[in-house]
Amino acid sequence: MSEPNKVKVGMISFAHSHGRSYFRELVSMPDVDIVGISDESRTRVQPILDSYGIPYFEDYQDLLAMEQLDAVVICSENVHHARITLAAAKAGKHVICEKPLGTTVEEMKAMIRACEENGVRLMTAFPCRYLPAVVEAKEAVDRGDIGEIVAIKGTNRGSMPGSWFVDPALSGGGAVLDHTVHVMDLMRWFLGSEPDRVYAEMGTLFHELPVEDAGMVHVTFTNGAVAVLDTSWSRSKSFPFWGDVTMEIIGTNGTISVDAFGQKNEVYNNDAGKAQWSHWGDRMDAYMLKDFVRTIKANGSVPISGDDGMRSAAVALAAYESVKRKASVAMSEIMG
Repeated sequence: MSEPNKVKVGMISFAHSHGRSYFRELVSMPDVDIVGISDESRTRVQPILDSYGIPYFEDYQDLLAMEQLDAVVICSENVHHARITLAAAKAGKHVICEKPLGTTVEEMKAMIRACEENGVRLMTAFPCRYLPAVVEAKEAVDRGDIGEIVAIKGTNRGSMPGSWFVDPALSGGGAVLDHTVHVMDLMRWFLGSEPDRVYAEMGTLFHELPVEDAGMVHVTFTNGAVAVLDTSWSRSKSFPFWGDVTMEIIGTNGTISVDAFGQKNEVYNNDAGKAQWSHWGDRMDAYMLKDFVRTIKANGSVPISGDDGMRSAAVALAAYESVKRKASVAMSEIMG
């Protein structure tokens, strides 16, 4: 039986691996009750159902119909984000949606509008804002420690995820859509400025795939700052960690280097056959989800909005258009 002062949360789809990490964080929060799980594949969530006895719904609409449900976490394939969010908004449920928020600007605008019209919150899952190195760098920038930012060099290189991520009918794109959004959100946040023009190069360099696995995205911001971002799935199987998020932030009075996952120990184990990084630091997912729950309880504004999600994803969409045209693209054309 749910306690009245707890936020009642439903999980919709575990297609994205982040769904499991989000579940682990939410189920441990004393002010949260997970009241239902919906996934089109029951076998994918059966271990969780067996361990926790949480009600299962094959159709997410049945979960949304629960009167006691306050909010949902959406971790479906990218192309389903919009229709699930629209249904949740219509049902009066708050939403935190996995990145990228959507696969077209039009559908992302519809998601934002539906949540506004139905009086529910829409938060984009950008947990990198909560990494300690990122938080401290943002505080340093806000204090003026390096003056005005003139350029940022970023990376979000990871391992090729396979599965539906490499099926454009389900993902909407490859590495550029998958890995532009996190660091682009950080760049927008640090600069307090919006992307103005985008130029990109991309290709399929590391694997045989129907989508790109490498990309370099160049952005000019409205305040004149420039940025470049490596979005590749270039990490080999032998690499000791699943990915990296880094930024070199160049200011008029100094430079800040950010290694977002730098809280790690190096482990050498003959059984593993390779060096490994054991991350011992703060859990970014936990902080993000606590912020989402806190917002719902306080009836406040989410710290990372649907608009944030849309504007970061739109840069990836502009990158695809840039490659098609072989020229830079104005963000005003993409945003409409």
